[in-house]
Amino acid sequence: MAADSEARQPGPVAQGPTPDEAPPDGGPAPSGSPPTRHPADSSEAPPKEEEGEGPAGDTVAGDGQGPPAEPEKPLRASERATLKRLEKERAEYLEQLQRTRADFDNYRKRMLRQQGEHVERAAETLVEKLLPVLDNFDAAIAHSTGFEQVQASLMAILEKEGLERINPVDKPFDPTEADAVAHEAGDGGPVVAEVLRSGYRWKGRVVRPAMVRVRG
Repeated sequence: MAADSEARQPGPVAQGPTPDEAPPDGGPAPSGSPPTRHPADSSEAPPKEEEGEGPAGDTVAGDGQGPPAEPEKPLRASERATLKRLEKERAEYLEQLQRTRADFDNYRKRMLRQQGEHVERAAETLVEKLLPVLDNFDAAIAHSTGFEQVQASLMAILEKEGLERINPVDKPFDPTEADAVAHEAGDGGPVVAEVLRSGYRWKGRVVRPAMVRVRG
């Protein structure tokens, strides 16, 4: 029995270093213990400073505020003379530009007016070519019938375009609208007694004076 109790009695247990007894050199801890940190690793990383601010929160360069502006230096005599000359040249160039623009506007208006006149002259030339046709109508109507309606239709079209017949019968003679080819005695001033050939105006301008006989 004594031998059995001695056999069952546990032997001494090997005890390793406790967690608090970690090697001072920061080496690996024994099995079963948490790794120890080196004294230099125990400190945490310093907080990251915000961009644009210093350690004390002061504003640093790059915040959009530059150095204070330097006071303007007074111009020298040569610089003032150069500036005055440049201002004078600028005024001259501006005046030339305005004059050129005015000349161009006048040229443009003159060209538009001339183009309108050319168009009117072209139409006036066509009307002048048609006047003998109207004379033939007048002669045909005087000697026969059946042409009144045709003549009236043609005259209506031409009158809408600007043609106007000159009929100065019993009116004072006007040499700007009529040519006197015959004369008869009468009392008073000259008066148109008869129209021998009709005259016409085209848009207010006489294209052919009337051929008339004057009395008085």
